[in-house]
Parts: sequence; C-alpha cells; structure tokens
Amino acid sequence: MPGVNNLATGPRYRVPFRRRREGKTNYHVRYKLILSKKPRVVVRKSNASTTLQLVVAEQTGDKTLLTVNSRELKDFGFTFSKSNLPAAYLTGLLFGKKMLALGMNEGIADIGLHSSTKGNRVYAAIKGVIDAGVDVPHGSEIFPDQSRISGQHIKDYTGADIVAQFEQVREKILG
Repeated sequence: MPGVNNLATGPRYRVPFRRRREGKTNYHVRYKLILSKKPRVVVRKSNASTTLQLVVAEQTGDKTLLTVNSRELKDFGFTFSKSNLPAAYLTGLLFGKKMLALGMNEGIADIGLHSSTKGNRVYAAIKGVIDAGVDVPHGSEIFPDQSRISGQHIKDYTGADIVAQFEQVREKILG
C-alpha cells in the first residue's frame, strides 16, 4: 500500500507530551510566557461561563493566586447569561480590581488554545482587566466594540434591557 510508510514509528520517534497529545497545552507558547517572568492572566471560556486566573510559575509548579468566575456576577445583581460578552468584560473588571487589591498591577495574557478571533469573549475579559487598571500588553484593535461590550447587540435582538444592568453592575464593581 503506497503512503503507509509515513507512520510515526522507528527508534527516533518521540511521543509528544500527554497534554500536547490531548490538545490542552501548547508548550512553545507556554515557554515564552514563563520566560517573561510576569504573572499570567489566564482566560478560559466554557459554554456556561468565563474564568480568569492569576497564575505565577514556580520551580515546583504553577501557583494560582486568584480565580474569578463569571458566576460571581450574580452577587452584583447581574441576572443575564454568564457566558456572553458583557459578562466576560464584567468578570475581567472584577478580576482586575481583585488583582490590584492583591498588590499585583501587571500581567501577561494567556489565552491558551482558544482561537484568537477579533472581538471574542476572551478579549472582552482582557479589556475588563485593563480597564480596571492592570497593565497587560495588548493591541487595542483586537478588542470588541464598546457597544458590544455593553450588550447593545443583545438588547437589539431580545429587547431585554441588559445595557442598564451592565452599567449598574459596572459601577458596583468599580465603586
């Protein structure tokens, strides 16, 4: 059978690390992030929520200093979906305020294996962290528009007044 000889076999074949095989870690990017010696602002999104973590690399392993999930927005009176763009921004804002309270005022964004798509939830969360006052290197052209961050697109589609609630929650977090 032609083409069968290109299988990964032989004495020089090296099996990739388990997390690389599972599609969980890009070790080349992780190495560059760790070399920066800055704490990582790790953003992960799921179908139900957005999670941000402050992670510091140490010799014995990564140490998580702070974790904020968009489900915490319920405590501030946010009743809409916790998996949309405004919720991601507010979660980033809350994370940034808590990060500053810990005495950490800079970090580097770690989006993991999420697609780097202009204006997605990951970048909305990073914009929230930056608007809270944390120094994170970024390019402003990648962030979503302010109308989308405030939820105007949701209001136009559903008629629900998410924009007013967004502003109230934003003031509670900042205030």
